[in-house]
Amino acid sequence: QVQLVESGGGSVQAGGSLRLSCAISGSIFSVNFMGWYRQAPGNPRELVASSTSGDIIYYADSVKGRFTISRDNALNTVDLLMISLKPEDTAVYYCTANIRTRWDTRQYWGQGTQVTVSS
Repeated sequence: QVQLVESGGGSVQAGGSLRLSCAISGSIFSVNFMGWYRQAPGNPRELVASSTSGDIIYYADSVKGRFTISRDNALNTVDLLMISLKPEDTAVYYCTANIRTRWDTRQYWGQGTQVTVSS
């Protein structure tokens, strides 16, 4: 059974930093897309940052220059370093990955971790 487990959320003041981590466990063959989405109350879930196995990196315009995504393909982990946090970054952050197992290839999601930024 494949699981994505996130850690590192919390509450910080504006200007502060947090690092989110996501670890993939289970019997997997390969991981292509890995990324972080977020969802604030009343808003749709949005892609914040992503990384493909081909090292193609994407950042939403709202986080460029402040967030950095990094992945460790050997450990099957993906981190999101967030600096200069703003109140509008407050949301539940979800790790996601496109994973190939012996049975299929599909997208998996973590349970979400709350990030709260106070002004």
